[in-house]
Amino acid sequence: MIIAWLEEVRSGDIPLVGGKGASLGEMINAELPVPRGFAVTAPTFKRFIEETKIADKLFKALDVDVDNPEMLKNAEKVAKDLILNSQMPPDIEKEILGAYEELCRREGKNIFVAVRSSATAEDLPDASFAGQQDTFLNISGGKAVVDAVKQCWASLYGARAIFYRVKQGFDHRHVYISVVIQKMVDAEKAGVMFTSHPTSGEPLCIVEASWGLGETVVSGAVSPDNYVVDRQTGNIIQRKISSKKVMHIKDPKTGRTIQQETPKDLVDKPVLSDEEVLKLTEFGELLERHYGSPQDVEWAIENEKIHMLQSRPITTIQKMPVKEAAKATGKAILEGLGASPGIASGKVRIVMQLDELDKVNEGDILVTAMTTPDMVPAMKRAAAIITDEGGLTCHAAIVSRELGTPAVVGTKEATKALKDDMMVTVDGEKGYVYEGVLERVEEKPAIASTITKAKPITVTEVKVNISIPEAAQKAAATGADGVGLLRIEHMILGLNKHPMLYIRENKSDEYVAELVKGIQAVADAFYPKPVWVRTLDAPTDEFRSMKGGEDEPEEPNPMLGWRGIRRDLTEAEHFKLELQAFKKLYEMGYNNVGIMLPLVQHPEELRRAKTIMREVGLNLDKIEIGIMVETPASALTIDQFIKEGLDFVSFGTNDLTQYTLAVDRNNENVAYLYDEQHPAVLKLIEYVIAECNKAGVKTSICGQAGSYPKMAQKLVEMGISSISANIDAVESVREMVARTEQRIILDTARKSL
Repeated sequence: MIIAWLEEVRSGDIPLVGGKGASLGEMINAELPVPRGFAVTAPTFKRFIEETKIADKLFKALDVDVDNPEMLKNAEKVAKDLILNSQMPPDIEKEILGAYEELCRREGKNIFVAVRSSATAEDLPDASFAGQQDTFLNISGGKAVVDAVKQCWASLYGARAIFYRVKQGFDHRHVYISVVIQKMVDAEKAGVMFTSHPTSGEPLCIVEASWGLGETVVSGAVSPDNYVVDRQTGNIIQRKISSKKVMHIKDPKTGRTIQQETPKDLVDKPVLSDEEVLKLTEFGELLERHYGSPQDVEWAIENEKIHMLQSRPITTIQKMPVKEAAKATGKAILEGLGASPGIASGKVRIVMQLDELDKVNEGDILVTAMTTPDMVPAMKRAAAIITDEGGLTCHAAIVSRELGTPAVVGTKEATKALKDDMMVTVDGEKGYVYEGVLERVEEKPAIASTITKAKPITVTEVKVNISIPEAAQKAAATGADGVGLLRIEHMILGLNKHPMLYIRENKSDEYVAELVKGIQAVADAFYPKPVWVRTLDAPTDEFRSMKGGEDEPEEPNPMLGWRGIRRDLTEAEHFKLELQAFKKLYEMGYNNVGIMLPLVQHPEELRRAKTIMREVGLNLDKIEIGIMVETPASALTIDQFIKEGLDFVSFGTNDLTQYTLAVDRNNENVAYLYDEQHPAVLKLIEYVIAECNKAGVKTSICGQAGSYPKMAQKLVEMGISSISANIDAVESVREMVARTEQRIILDTARKSL
């Protein structure tokens, strides 16, 4: 499938149309006012790099030290040149041209479109990837659309995108890009809204607005008008009208997006009427209810009609209870919007040009007119961030919250009022900048009772999935009841040296020590809560690119090949090293670590694995041992696995779905059939839960479906023991679990009357 029309896709189609495309399809089917369009699918991009034979060169070019600016820029140049200089296959170009012509036909005229990147690792619950790929507005004509698609493809490998993916722990080989082509909204006014407060999660809808296209707000070119609506009362409780000196519009002569001065009569005029603010809030509440979590929404108004342009999860709400909070005391020298909470002191480093980023060192205060995605490496080094322009939804605010870095935006004059080497203190909650390093006093925030939600107590445990040890503290702060999945392969692949090479070089101890260090970081953060660690489950194509991986077999479909327990049992020498790492952890007192075996399909595999565990010296009576239920075979024979001796099982719904439905979700021809809530998949899950409950075996889920509140509801009704979700889905899943348990109790009580 080269083209997918947006009205035909759903949230489960991220592998097909990326996060943005899937979200737009959901919004259209929820009958929200979304401009119609289509997507060039992510598998089409994969096919493009394979058919043009640039894939190997491309991924090799990306294997660089991203903290080295020169190497990073060179990687971007090589990768983009490979894509832009390669000829698009004729059938792909023909399909794109045909779909654009069909869109024009539906509108009854040649139209302008927005061509927007939609990566398969984008708008996820635990990482927004804000601004990492490009968007091209006001594109008209078939050839221009095709060219813009290639530019979007190339933007997947911009320096900032490469850097961000590496730091977030995403493998470049597993991130592809779809491109969304939508009818362009020629907005008179536009902006962004948060359906709940982006840091506290309070039921406050925050709407930011400016004249013209939304790029003005998102880029931080102006400090937008700011409206706050108390969703509990329906009242607008704050209006902050700014001077909006510039705006982005479509040039009536060229059709291109340009920036111009705002007409004088509009500069200080409120952008939105109260009716428009409240109507936007109403749409926001619909979106939050539909997705089951707070949303970051882009919107536009043309001819008095509101259009929803994008909705993605807010990834920055603080899940931890409010503690005694420090506050700075003294005289403020600047005031702006508190965009990311926290207090930090440091030396001012004013950055007006991108080539000045290197002067920002660890612990400095980055001061700039407005941050751009290219500044993310420097933002990571900064102790705090101050900008002249921007609102709560601008790039600086979103990225600062995701980094956990204090930020004050929209100060108007920070780059003029502050000087390099000045010592300042930034209060990212109150929005003040103080001169010097000021005394901090401890106080409990007056509104703590309104912004701190007590964690619902549920019988069904809500756990968290972790891919990399560096995420352990953030995951623990969610209050999760443990770790339902710690992926060991990310630690191994991060070593950039094939595991068997350690054995051949007599460096097995070094390898085991690396595994111990990674698992220990997570076990420490959660102790004494359980941490279930999945043994190696990486396909051969991922190992082939590692040093020493030259002998990895070429497999037609690696996902159906030599991975999981199959590799562990045939490459037992390596499996024993994994087990030695577990043994060391138990000897160190980490009795909260459980071993989970992936991709099992026959009870004999569990039996053989336990034999090897005993050979290594593990005491199986003191260790929790479980399996992943990812194949119909393991689900249908679960009674035999139970007889072999099991403490727990966990559903890997990503694989269970594609193996049950015979659907390769990365195959563009059939990916639309992928459905984690297909009746057959649910029936297998329900059967396993019932059999395990009879035998006293714990059940959990760690596949992507576990992060969906609607799926959580079904699982609780089936009687699952725990649900393991992505980091930023823990709270919404827990709330759904609590509501479902309460409803079950209420229904039972009513029936007994």
